[in-house]
Amino acid sequence: MSDVQIRDDRAAGRLEAFAGDELAGHIQYFVLESPRRALVPVHTIVEPAHEGQGVAGSLARELYGIAAREGVVVAPLCPYVVRWAERHPEEAPAVDPELLRAAKDWLIAHPEGF
Repeated sequence: MSDVQIRDDRAAGRLEAFAGDELAGHIQYFVLESPRRALVPVHTIVEPAHEGQGVAGSLARELYGIAAREGVVVAPLCPYVVRWAERHPEEAPAVDPELLRAAKDWLIAHPEGF
């Protein structure tokens, strides 16, 4: 993979990967507050010019790293992040099904922007 820098734009709910000044991809997410604080990835997008270069995996790994540093969990709704977590259980702890239901309910109630 080329040299990619990842930036967390929490206000916009985007974890962004840049190759130089060019946006290579992003994970769109929200922060769930209840019943427990969690980062909830909804979509992972990689720009066509950067597909197959490990951008999505780097974004998923960094999202779990941020969660670990903040002492919160990741409740993945994004199909890519779900699959990544299944392949990397040492980096992506399993999440309580109740928390996943709460994240889905929140997303249904707040679909704007997703």
